[in-house]
Amino acid sequence: MGLLDLFKPSPFIQEIKDKKVVDKKYWHWRIRVFYSMYIGYAFFYFTRKSFTFAMPAMIQDLGFDKAELGMLGSILSISYGLSKFVSGIMSDRSNPRYFMSIGLILTGVFNILFGFSSTLILFAIFWGLNGWFQGWGWPPCAKLLTHWYSQSERGRWWSIWNTSHNVGGFIIPIVASAIAQYVGWRYSMYVPGVACIMVGFFLLNRLRDTPQSLGLPPIEKFKDDYPTSSHRLDKRERLTTKEILFEYVLKNKYVWILSIAYLFVYIVRTAINDWSLVFLVETKGYSLVKAGIAVSWFEVGGFFGSLAAGWSSDYLFKGKRGPVNTIFAALVAVAVFAMWKDPYEKVLVDSIIIFFIGFFVFGPQMMIGMAVAELSHKKAAGTATGFAAIFAYVFGATIAGGPLGRMIDKLGWNGFFIIVFTCALLSVAFLLPLWNVKANTHSN
Repeated sequence: MGLLDLFKPSPFIQEIKDKKVVDKKYWHWRIRVFYSMYIGYAFFYFTRKSFTFAMPAMIQDLGFDKAELGMLGSILSISYGLSKFVSGIMSDRSNPRYFMSIGLILTGVFNILFGFSSTLILFAIFWGLNGWFQGWGWPPCAKLLTHWYSQSERGRWWSIWNTSHNVGGFIIPIVASAIAQYVGWRYSMYVPGVACIMVGFFLLNRLRDTPQSLGLPPIEKFKDDYPTSSHRLDKRERLTTKEILFEYVLKNKYVWILSIAYLFVYIVRTAINDWSLVFLVETKGYSLVKAGIAVSWFEVGGFFGSLAAGWSSDYLFKGKRGPVNTIFAALVAVAVFAMWKDPYEKVLVDSIIIFFIGFFVFGPQMMIGMAVAELSHKKAAGTATGFAAIFAYVFGATIAGGPLGRMIDKLGWNGFFIIVFTCALLSVAFLLPLWNVKANTHSN
């Protein structure tokens, strides 16, 4: 078998007829696939965010300014966003087991090479390549979540999975900033890189493709949970790439509206995540470790916010994602305003505010991605979420990198918060019209 054959989707095999065997195998594989991609995606964050928390030490060691280092963040966002779209198309017609595993291994390799570098051009090359293979993480997970978990339960399963980057994001600021302060910023790149290579091989062993590739019925049949009656009639094993891209993504108005909202959500999320540590060090005089501890509460908030968003969308709003998206986005604006006007120089106060920003921003961060997948087609989940990722990363997160770094240099931190607060309000404006939308009846 050649290297490219690894990425081919596993063929469907004859369906098992014994209900007891099906129940037992479904329980086993749902848990195994879930914990594997949970661990795997948490470690993607180790290599994606290690640079962010090494940044203040790099400013001191190498003399780069905020705009230069912000540019590196923008390069990662552009390559990551483009990769999520391209890899989304590829992953819908690929085996997520190999796609996700190899992507994680290669992010570890380029993280290590980044740590060996000292010039801006090498940083840009290796960080851009890191971003490209970072894009191999999300689409396989979106595919697995839509194939192994049905509509009525997906909110809570997806929300639990979404906490994986909160776990990774909580650990990495403490680890990376401590390593950067006491050992050197290069080791804050080496250690996550090695860890991700090891976990990549773990995923190779653990993950599998669709239920049908293991002789199990599709999840809708197993759970008797079809979003609409038309979904019950869909017996096709595969959709063509053209059908996926044009019929279920580019011609889908819901995907476009959600993608624009995603742009503004990601400006807020990335701006707070990437610049709040520098903000606390520069304006409040915190050490790297103290600031890192405060910023780590962003991910703790995100952990609980993701769970709250998933639970409320399933139980309070009966599978509708729109109300949760809108309410949480509005409260993000409130929390950002509180951080902007906070007069205290206390780590505890800053940690609480950052906790609530994380709590509320991870609601729409997760639910928009889920809504995009659900409002397209489950066989187009990777492509649809990859398309939305272009808006989130190539535009949103990129703006929050170099361009926002330049704005901080010119306008100061007040200018920073005006931009972030405005973006939070704009996300609400785009999410509100989708309040009552639950399923795309044309996505059978």
